[in-house]
Amino acid sequence: MSRWDPDAKGRLAEAARTLFIEQGFDRTTVADIATRAGLTERTFFRHFTDKREVLFAGDMLSGRMSDVVASAPSDLAPIEVVTLAVEDACDAITSSPDWSRDRARIVAEHADLRERELAKMGVLAAALAEGLRARDVPASTAVVAAELGVLAFRLAYERWAVGPRSERLAPMVRVVLAELADVAGHR
Repeated sequence: MSRWDPDAKGRLAEAARTLFIEQGFDRTTVADIATRAGLTERTFFRHFTDKREVLFAGDMLSGRMSDVVASAPSDLAPIEVVTLAVEDACDAITSSPDWSRDRARIVAEHADLRERELAKMGVLAAALAEGLRARDVPASTAVVAAELGVLAFRLAYERWAVGPRSERLAPMVRVVLAELADVAGHR
C-alpha cells in the first residue's frame, strides 16, 4: 500500500488497533504502527500526538452531545435531554463495533489509559452541563444530570464491550440510569 493512498488517519488507527491486540499496547511503538499502515512516523505525528491519542483522538463525542442538547425539545427534563445526547453518542461509537470493543479492552488493561478515559468522561460531563445551563437549567441540576448521564454512558459501554455481539449499547444506558435511580431511592 502506498503512503499516498487516502485515509492515512484511518489506516494508522486500524494498524494501531491490530498491533495493540497482537503484541500489546506497551510493546507497540509509533514506528510499528506507521510501518504496518505503510506510512512514515512523520505522517503518524501529523494525525496523532502519541500512540495513546489513537485511542482518544478527537472531541467528536462532546460535539455530538452538545448538538443534541441544543436541539432537544424544550419540554424535556434535564436527565432526559442528557439521555438523548448519550444515546446519540452510543450510536456514533458503535458504528465500528470491533474497534470500540477492542478499544475498551485495551483501555481497561492499562491504568494510565483508564485515567485518561476518566478525564475524557469529565470533558463530556462538562460539555453536557454547559449545554444544559444554556437551556436555563440551574447549575447544580445541570451538573448532576450531566454527571449521571456520563456515568450511565461509561458503565453501559463497559458492559457492552464484554457482552454479546448482538447487544446494542444505546438501550443499555437507560438500564443503567434505572439502576442508578433505584440505588438513589434507597436510603
